[in-house]
Amino acid sequence: MKFQDLRLSEPLLRAIGEKGYTDPTPIQQQAIPPVLEGRDLQGCAQTGTGKTAAFTLPMLQLLAAEPAPKGRRPIRALVLTPTRELAIQIDECCRDYARYTPIRHCVIFGGVNQRPQVDALQKGVDLLVATPGRLLDLIGQGYVTLDTIRFFVLDEADRMLDMGFIHDIRRIVKLLPAKRQTLMFSATFSTEIRELADSYLNNPVSVEIAKNKESTLISQEAWSIAKKRKRELLRDLIVDNQWDQVLVFTRMKHTANRLASQLEKDGIVAAAIHGNKSQSARTKALAGFKDKSIRVLVATDIAARGLDIEGLPHVINYELPNVAEDYVHRIGRTGRAGVPGHAVSLVSDDEKDLLSAIEKLLKKRIDLKKAEGYEGEPPADIVADEKERDAARKRELEKLRESRRKQRKEKPAKTEVAKEVHEAVKLEAQSAGISDNPDERFEKKIRRKPQQKTVEAQQPQVTKNRRARREPNPIPRGNNGQVAQDTRRSNERNGAGKTRPARRGTPGTDRRSLRASWEPADPFAPENQAIFLPQTMPGNFRSHQRNKTRPANRRDPEGNRFGQERRRSNASNIKSTVQRAPKTAYSDSRFESVSSNLPPGMILRMRRR
Repeated sequence: MKFQDLRLSEPLLRAIGEKGYTDPTPIQQQAIPPVLEGRDLQGCAQTGTGKTAAFTLPMLQLLAAEPAPKGRRPIRALVLTPTRELAIQIDECCRDYARYTPIRHCVIFGGVNQRPQVDALQKGVDLLVATPGRLLDLIGQGYVTLDTIRFFVLDEADRMLDMGFIHDIRRIVKLLPAKRQTLMFSATFSTEIRELADSYLNNPVSVEIAKNKESTLISQEAWSIAKKRKRELLRDLIVDNQWDQVLVFTRMKHTANRLASQLEKDGIVAAAIHGNKSQSARTKALAGFKDKSIRVLVATDIAARGLDIEGLPHVINYELPNVAEDYVHRIGRTGRAGVPGHAVSLVSDDEKDLLSAIEKLLKKRIDLKKAEGYEGEPPADIVADEKERDAARKRELEKLRESRRKQRKEKPAKTEVAKEVHEAVKLEAQSAGISDNPDERFEKKIRRKPQQKTVEAQQPQVTKNRRARREPNPIPRGNNGQVAQDTRRSNERNGAGKTRPARRGTPGTDRRSLRASWEPADPFAPENQAIFLPQTMPGNFRSHQRNKTRPANRRDPEGNRFGQERRRSNASNIKSTVQRAPKTAYSDSRFESVSSNLPPGMILRMRRR
């Protein structure tokens, strides 16, 4: 079968011909016709079989067949990918295939400045390739709307869900219109993921091509070797066989960094790529690996999905993956587009079970050979290098500890305050008879001081609490002159010098009498100046000013001004030591408030009046 037999348009066939493609792959033969018919699709095929072209080509043809919208172009097709590298790769495929069509496309992903991406979106695009995080970010900022989407594609769907994007995908699907065409492609599909995919697809066409199978163009071999000798074997394989382009996979990010630096010391140009690297560093490393200026690229499983390196000859599993399906994706970076590939796995004793799981998945046995000459301890140069690395790590930790010591020395005041507070709390606990043993405190076996039967009359102290009231010495209550039970308990709890505030309205607890009982007499205090005032004085100056600004017609039905009664009631709360005379028959509201805050000069002038 040829691409012409798939009913593709002339512009697409022209672009495909320039890429050198003549015969479609099995996944393309089975996926393109139903997509052109408008059916939902669920595709499962081994990596490197052309899944990207299987959904890109028919989608571009359907978009180009629709009439061009007027004004700014809305987003009509959305492709979601799990990694930035895969998003860039799909966008490059769209650029190559849509070269002779009016379709505009754009790619957005995190880790870089969003300004260029926003500028491209504002010009209008027909097809958008995105990662979930950056897409939701731009949706929240109002730069992207998904209400005009007609085609929705989930590429590497199983990896999207495994990486924790399930919640982001659900949020994105809620923003899509109900009437759309949905396509899902991946190299592996578990039962749980298939059930979840069924909720997004409407009567889909299922296409499976060699599920969970490696390419027949890849030759596989495994070496049994101790973990501490893996680095030496890896170096010898690359140097002795003169491999010029090798992709090495590890499980951990720090292992990738360490292995890349060790290969650099051995004279092999290497670089590491993983999730902790910036996007610019990842792009630079990948570009150098493609043009063969970087001989070895050490990567984690983030590079196992979507990396399309033309003619990659060798893939080495420095550490076997924990999930058997990831092995298929790793070795799938080689043996693509009809070019043979080679995959090597370095297996230690603790990875034998992982190798068995991979063989069970592939339903074939991988030849495990023993690495002769790599038994025992590693050579002296590698041992010296390991010791140097451990010493460097030790120096780094000591430097970190020293910086923390300096930080503690730079803040001695806070340390001293903390010590003082700790000592104060400890002394208070000892004075209260609280045990230092937490078990005894938990069981409430606390030894307290014996309760005092009598309370010595002491002068009350001033507290900073606004709500606390000051009162004189406790007043005996009850029969036989005994102190009230609540007052005795509060004195025992708070100390002999503190008293329990009395309730409002209790006889003998007037604020003026309380102040007079303990405050020294200050003849120059403002409240004491009120002693020389007459019984009735003009009211507050400010209240008269407010009354003057009010209109004269603000009166109630009885002829009184509004708010007059309120001012009369507030007049009785003014602080003064003058005992008021009983009200006479004649009363004037202007002379019913006494101000104790007037200066003495004004008081004398008012007396002369």
